[in-house]
Amino acid sequence: MRILTIDTSAVASAALLDLDPRDPVRPAAVVANFATADTRSHAEVLAPGVKSLFTDPVTEGPALDAIVVGTGPGPFTGLRSGIAMARTLAFTWGVPIFGMMSLDALAQQVFDAPEYRDGRAVGPLATGDFVVATDARRKEVYWARFSAGAQLLDGPHVGPAADITGVPVFGAGAGLYREVLEAGGCIVNETFADAQPTALELGRAAARRICAAGSLEAAGLLETTPLYLRESDAKVPGPRKRAL
Repeated sequence: MRILTIDTSAVASAALLDLDPRDPVRPAAVVANFATADTRSHAEVLAPGVKSLFTDPVTEGPALDAIVVGTGPGPFTGLRSGIAMARTLAFTWGVPIFGMMSLDALAQQVFDAPEYRDGRAVGPLATGDFVVATDARRKEVYWARFSAGAQLLDGPHVGPAADITGVPVFGAGAGLYREVLEAGGCIVNETFADAQPTALELGRAAARRICAAGSLEAAGLLETTPLYLRESDAKVPGPRKRAL
């Protein structure tokens, strides 16, 4: 099974993965992937980036088994770019499309990461509940709470970092608001203090769900409705005032 994943909740990113739903032990193979460092140029770089994953998009695109797109939470403009691209490709190629919360991508990175002591891996990095947080701007973070097995327990939410207390916190939101979080009894992991959701980790999280369920249809993936979590700044103008 081959899936294309796209995520633009933070950076613009896409990945192409091969997996076997009948073999939950074998990890998904990464065919190709790309991600930018810039969080403000999604529309310009996404289409060329997706095209670069294929040798021949015209024949390989319709042969995909699914497209999985990150549904956020994230800023309006960036998130729309990725979801619009994924929906367009799914319609054009006639491929099923599914959504997945982008914070699951960060949770997957935490789940896969070992803890090192004296240069040796001594066990999983997350041994209990943890929070992943990304920058929501306006002095706020997008965040969700996960179990040690990267299962969603609570969220997603948007709000000040001070709302999160007493847990390890991973992601770029943690790096931005380290002092606030540590004042609330949180532990900020240095390795993940700049980490953002990417399509590669989103694909790995989706692959894990698909393989555990045995099929795409049973994996519990979402619709592609974006998780903005905020009201739009753009407002419909009111009626024009009458001039005297």
